[in-house]
Amino acid sequence: MPSHRGEFSSKAGFILAASGSAVGLGNIWGFPTNAAENGGGAFVLMYFVLAFCLAYPALMAELIIGRHTKANMVHALQIISPDRTSKSIGKLTGYYGILVASLILSFYSIVAGWMLAYLVEPLATLGGFNGLSDWLTSNSMARNLLFTGLFLVLTCSVIAAGVEHGIEKWSCRLMPALLVMFAGLILYVLIQPGAIAGLKVYLIPDFSQLNDPKLIVSALGQAFFSLSLGVGTMLIYGSYLRPEENLPAVGAIVTLVDSSIAFLAGLLVLPALFVAQQYGLTIYTESGNLIAGPDLIFQTLPALFAGMGMVGTLVALVFFALMSIAALTSSISMLEVPVSYTIENHATHRRAATWLTGAAIFVVSSAIIVNFEALFGLVVTLTTEYSQPLLGLLLCVFATWVWHRDMILEEIRSGHPEVEYSLFWKIWPSYAKYCCPLLILLVLAQSLTS
Repeated sequence: MPSHRGEFSSKAGFILAASGSAVGLGNIWGFPTNAAENGGGAFVLMYFVLAFCLAYPALMAELIIGRHTKANMVHALQIISPDRTSKSIGKLTGYYGILVASLILSFYSIVAGWMLAYLVEPLATLGGFNGLSDWLTSNSMARNLLFTGLFLVLTCSVIAAGVEHGIEKWSCRLMPALLVMFAGLILYVLIQPGAIAGLKVYLIPDFSQLNDPKLIVSALGQAFFSLSLGVGTMLIYGSYLRPEENLPAVGAIVTLVDSSIAFLAGLLVLPALFVAQQYGLTIYTESGNLIAGPDLIFQTLPALFAGMGMVGTLVALVFFALMSIAALTSSISMLEVPVSYTIENHATHRRAATWLTGAAIFVVSSAIIVNFEALFGLVVTLTTEYSQPLLGLLLCVFATWVWHRDMILEEIRSGHPEVEYSLFWKIWPSYAKYCCPLLILLVLAQSLTS
């Protein structure tokens, strides 16, 4: 293996890093707001179904390809391709994945920058810097550019340190801190007046909405986005796995952790929304839907925290620290996708590749900030709702149609010698080969015609 390639030092390190990649703003910010927009419990139910029926098989395709090839997405898909045509398609798919990962990080960094600004705001308030506090919560271009750049600097600092000393080290530190903050905030919110009403909206499904194309597409996009699928993130992480790791088991653990924390995010955010109603805040839009999206995180909840006095300031500090940590654990995995390609295909030193790639993404983020109304929603929709599921479909095709079945079995056997006789092997190859691509295509077709 080339000297510049790293490796996760332990199974726990990989699980925390991969779970950290999956557990980001896509869960803590996107999942509850998607649930609020799409019928609460009905969305939760559909998300869990799609996470395990579609996202997990796609995750396994990425992990298997990555560990076998020990390469970035562009090179990996060419390695498993047997002929010139499939190699060319694999190359184009790899480039498309790197482009989508970079575009996701470009808008993701903007949102993460908002989180950092709101994290600093309680400290400014406690210090009596009211002017700074107001500026931090304003939507000014200067604030957005500054904190987007700051967040990308933090992300680049982790990636520049490498796999074991950067990605794994910081994931093992940040993920436990995130879980502790989560538990504390959920317990605090659930004892507040109004929280039970939020729980009912979140947990009781309206089954009549399960055939709504918008709900299905949102749940599919959420499952792929929150698990960082389709863009090569998990493929790259798989390439840093040791041969003796049991791939079906670690993939299942990552999916379970991700979907569980998504569920916990709803237990925090939606009850908090109804607690805000008890404080006299408006939580419904003019159309009668629950407030969702940026207004929920950056207007309703901060107003709730402000109404709680000094305790609210401390709760706001913990909440936005939680959001910032979640953002960072995901962003480092997204940046690793283009960085690994630059290192391996252009013989560039990791530090140089990291900072040059980070600078390029900041330029794209700046363009989105300057043209926010026109570009932000467009980039989010094209990347998360359409490109990620499509790329997940292509990776399933490469893993099951292009790559030989016996080679897949041999790769999984290195960490699971009895896999041939397991339930996983009896189901996954055929399911990923036929059902996953068909289901993803049906959902995408439905979304385009709805």
